[in-house]
Amino acid sequence: MLVDEFDVFLFDLDGVIYIGPEPLPEAVESLKRLRQDKKMIRFLTNDPCTTREKTARRLNSLGIDASSEEVITSGWATAQYLKSEKIRTALVLGDENLKWECQQVGINTDNQNDVEAVVVGWDNDVSFHDIQQAAKLIHKGSKFIATNADRTFPTPEGPLPATGAMVEAIRISTEKRPIIVGKPYPYMFKKALEDFSPSSRAVMIGDNPYTDVLGAHQAGIPAILVSDQKIKKFPSEKDFRNPDATIPNLKSLFDSNINIKKWISPSFTWPENIKAGVAGIIFDRKQRVLLMKRADNGLWGIPSGHVEPGETVEEAIIREIREETGLSVKVNRLIGVYSDPVSQVFSYPNGKVSHFITTCFECEVVEGTLNKENEETLDVNYFDLNHLPENLLHMHPRWIKDALEESISYIR
Repeated sequence: MLVDEFDVFLFDLDGVIYIGPEPLPEAVESLKRLRQDKKMIRFLTNDPCTTREKTARRLNSLGIDASSEEVITSGWATAQYLKSEKIRTALVLGDENLKWECQQVGINTDNQNDVEAVVVGWDNDVSFHDIQQAAKLIHKGSKFIATNADRTFPTPEGPLPATGAMVEAIRISTEKRPIIVGKPYPYMFKKALEDFSPSSRAVMIGDNPYTDVLGAHQAGIPAILVSDQKIKKFPSEKDFRNPDATIPNLKSLFDSNINIKKWISPSFTWPENIKAGVAGIIFDRKQRVLLMKRADNGLWGIPSGHVEPGETVEEAIIREIREETGLSVKVNRLIGVYSDPVSQVFSYPNGKVSHFITTCFECEVVEGTLNKENEETLDVNYFDLNHLPENLLHMHPRWIKDALEESISYIR
């Protein structure tokens, strides 16, 4: 039985424990059985328009045993994050519940003009003027923090805009990425698990692959999806959004015929998007390879970059090499197309994570002089193949090796 596999059970609320004012079938009875079996429980919700105490009372009213200490709301978790960052003043675009949570940890939410952080939750009365004020403060240096990034929430009339819609409006206008506290981001899971031993076997149970399942897997724990519909799997077996088991209701936790797949965290960070990349290997007459020291991370590597709209991959690598080294080149041949996520997923200082599919070419210099320092690079030089710099981007030795073999290499 699934119940025997775990010590700690993390539950999403809406869609798993209840819908609207009513508990879901088998939810109350199943939670009672978990208590009887001495299982540890936490309730996680991205709803920033409530408090731990109110959520516990709501569960109690449905006949579910729950204390406020067992509830993790995105509003409470956000307040805890602000406290950990020693933030004392904040503009809060949220309702009274979020402001109350912030005030409980000593944060002044009254000042609207000079604050350390802008906190975005949800409030039906938020105006465009409020969003403009938030953008102004972020431009001036205030930290940008959001309770969650849910773009919609369900209603009888269909999905309506949620916190994520406000977050996107501010992100686009400031070109700043927020720190997001709620699921699927790590902080909420960290707070939910901090009271337990690292050896405790924990599992997340939710109804949303994009928040509950993805978030659990990013936190390194398995995830069970609650759905009475046939769920279409994401194509890749390594996709973090695929659940390890799917059950129609919580009673299935006690069904001896249902098994769970073991979650093994891949050795790459979950990417937000997939991008087309290019790389160009240039050998000189002494068979030395051209490398550049990147300004963004201080590492040496083969000239490389993005494919921009309207470009072919060949046009992209010719442009990138010219921008990064000052050299004009022609493309001689294709070396390979690389997509392995272990080597092709990149995390940037701003928190963005991208998975590149990189087309690598061998190129030949036709004219130009090396530009050893520009906005893209700190240095550019040719290196003997037996004396490559130690701080070389980890996938680039493979590209050089494949180039020397003079055959097309397709890496899956």
